[in-house]
Amino acid sequence: MLQKSTLQGVRKRGDSKGRRMGVLDGIEKTEIRNLLGKGWLTHDGMWFYHTCHEFGIEKANELNKAAIKTLAPIEVHRMKRLLGIDREEFKTLDELLKFMLPALELTLPDSVFKKLHLTSPAGNLIRWKWESLQCFAYKGMKQIGVIDGYSCGVIYRIECWLEALGIEYSIQPVIKGCLMHEKGACEGEIQVFITSGMQK
Repeated sequence: MLQKSTLQGVRKRGDSKGRRMGVLDGIEKTEIRNLLGKGWLTHDGMWFYHTCHEFGIEKANELNKAAIKTLAPIEVHRMKRLLGIDREEFKTLDELLKFMLPALELTLPDSVFKKLHLTSPAGNLIRWKWESLQCFAYKGMKQIGVIDGYSCGVIYRIECWLEALGIEYSIQPVIKGCLMHEKGACEGEIQVFITSGMQK
């Protein structure tokens, strides 16, 4: 058991110049982001597993998407504040991507974020593509044996972010299950309706 004096010593440790340091001062920001991101993914997976076990896959999907949808406005607000973005609207795709990409990078651990590729090939299109069989949700649902009935919550989360930002969009293909499971690849396009500085 740690003694009180030991804990105080950890809190009061200093750097080479004698300045007081906390635990976070000795850890890289990316390591903290990865720890928190992995913690979220683990909790998310365990929540889904036990909900599915208790109520079935259909109810688990329903509750998962309800949670994502109600969480999205809070996430967007916090991310905008953290990133120093005070605008109410995004008037160009470039402005939107300068929010979306850093927000996703802050949300996901590096081991996951680097496997999701977002590009803008033309116009107001956002193209997403997961590396082959590397979506964390696909791997998790397959591991617990419910991939056949799983309804994607990952791309749905991005859709909910757009809705929270007041941006209309269309998505192809329309996702009902898990594209990685059904087609062997998860990729598609989201067209956002931001034209001539005005949101549709």
